[in-house]
Amino acid sequence: MIILPAIDIQNGECVRLYQGDFSTAHKVSDSPQETAAQFRKAGAEWVHMVDLDGAKEARAKNTALFLEIAKHSGLKVELGGGIRTLETVETYLESGISRVILGSAAVKNPELVEQAVKRFGERIAVGIDAKNEMVATEGWLDTSEVHYLELAKRMEGIGVRYLIYTDISRDGALSGVNLEQLGALNRAVSCEIIASGGVSGLADVEACKSLGLYGVICGKAVYTGALPLESAIEMAGDQRC
Repeated sequence: MIILPAIDIQNGECVRLYQGDFSTAHKVSDSPQETAAQFRKAGAEWVHMVDLDGAKEARAKNTALFLEIAKHSGLKVELGGGIRTLETVETYLESGISRVILGSAAVKNPELVEQAVKRFGERIAVGIDAKNEMVATEGWLDTSEVHYLELAKRMEGIGVRYLIYTDISRDGALSGVNLEQLGALNRAVSCEIIASGGVSGLADVEACKSLGLYGVICGKAVYTGALPLESAIEMAGDQRC
């Protein structure tokens, strides 16, 4: 199982949010580059990066920073936030980003997801973020009428291989991952599932591995020290997927 430590970027700084609320943003590192280097030193192969400004403004921001991390950190970069056009997908993937995440577009512009998957295949992931099991969009500012399992099945039909599932109520709360919803999702589709939101310690990593998930994104727990990254990676096993 892959461990993906997270770096969320707002105004060029490494920050964390609570339950996706932009007003709760607080800086957790002076340098995204140094944070990435620390993740690499701990044994990470991947880093999960989010363009918070992009998510809010529905267009790519902080692009140079993401490409710098991809070029110099030694980590594979999975990137989401504000990616709304095939041109942006192409720019990122041809400039060193390993995998891009389409989120709001999966609900509002499924044709984009279909085009991206046809062109870039497994380098496209879809982020499904849900409040009370209903999908949220636009940086979690809007809630749709689409159930998360319904959207997952739609994306599977399009050919999406990787789904990143976030229970927003648990994001940044250190309250544990939503094993019930993750298990239901893993049973409902054949896609590779990456868990996000609520990771509080090694027990969550172990539980996600037991479910047979592909990966786990770790944010606040790493920054607070509640989850020793090196230990999580050791528990998860081979990181070279």
